[in-house]
Amino acid sequence: MTEVLADTQQTIAASPEPAAEFRALSRERQREVFVQLPDAVREAVVADMDEDQLHGFVRRLDPDEATDALEVAHEETRQAVLRRLDEDRREAIEYLLEFDPESAAGLMTLDYVTVDVRRGFGEVRKRVRRYEERTGRFPVIFVLENGRLLGELPGPALAMTNGDGDAIDDYVRAAPSVGYDSDEEEVLERFRENPESTVAVLDRADGEDTVLGAIYAEDLLRLVDEEASRTLYEFTGVTEEESILDGPVAKVRRRYKWLIVNLGTAFLAAAVVGLFEDTIAAFTLLAVYMPVVAGMGGNAGTQSMAVTVRGIAYGQVSLQTGGRAVVNEIIAGAANGAITGALVAAIATVFNRSPLLGVVLGVSMVLNLVIAGFFGTVIPLVLDRFGIDPATSATIFITTATDVLGFFIFLGLARAILGI
Repeated sequence: MTEVLADTQQTIAASPEPAAEFRALSRERQREVFVQLPDAVREAVVADMDEDQLHGFVRRLDPDEATDALEVAHEETRQAVLRRLDEDRREAIEYLLEFDPESAAGLMTLDYVTVDVRRGFGEVRKRVRRYEERTGRFPVIFVLENGRLLGELPGPALAMTNGDGDAIDDYVRAAPSVGYDSDEEEVLERFRENPESTVAVLDRADGEDTVLGAIYAEDLLRLVDEEASRTLYEFTGVTEEESILDGPVAKVRRRYKWLIVNLGTAFLAAAVVGLFEDTIAAFTLLAVYMPVVAGMGGNAGTQSMAVTVRGIAYGQVSLQTGGRAVVNEIIAGAANGAITGALVAAIATVFNRSPLLGVVLGVSMVLNLVIAGFFGTVIPLVLDRFGIDPATSATIFITTATDVLGFFIFLGLARAILGI
């Protein structure tokens, strides 16, 4: 079922007419698919709906899901649809629309009830029953003390008690919380710390800690997917806002600056190669192996960078504490360089009948992977220290270092060892 849903999402996202593909789905499938679509595709789907179609779609959604649809609709259409909804649903959606969609409040749902800690289980059961009758869903139960969040009452506790008059404070467990204006990264971090809990969204103005909503783990699935996509975009120099449906002009506008910077570093590497033009002309096999040395260095540097960026994101390493990480990556680079260097040296010796070329390649591979390990770790740490996101900018510096120094070492050793 999950694979079918994923295939459907991909089909709609890649279609030149995503709205038509979406309308062809059953009502239940539309609801499942819509919340997982990229923002640009959602906008295209909603923009293609008239007032009647949008009303028919959102009236079947939960308030938080309906909010996702209406926030990308045209203002006039949105207001017209809201006026046609029943009062309770309209008030809930208008309440959610007030918040920043990229904040904790923009992620929260209203599937919760609150109860004072001094109340008994009889009162809890009444509130839960009323909520289920109204919505058809079981809510999370937040326990308050003097109006402030005390914790969460697990649903199974309702079945574990003997009497409706039993006190609930013995069953309350701590509930993680975030402010309503917390950004998405803080919400994700709170869930990483408490993966099996529901997070309460609070209004912390004046120290009141009033409960505004709840964020369930399933509500974060789309956010996790978006974060993964964002990381992929950052590593490749594509802006997060770019969609597969964008036209060529938009794609060029969002990519050309990154490509120009890469072009500048490519000329720097070419300048280093130009210093050894006579050496390459005298021993043309060097040109065959140059991409091997550069490619291995670039790949190794990217591996080190990925590990380092992840460590920075999780607070495991910084420039002040990164000495051990740098040493470990250098040692790993030397070991991997020795393994791959031995392989390429053997190939050069056997197939090109040049043991000296094999020596040059083997030593160059070791040194270049050491360089990759060093710069792949140090550059992200330095960029992070100066407040620059290493995920978006480290790759170009690491690739420049491995290309320029890799070519210099390889061709310099060839000139010295091969005597050309």
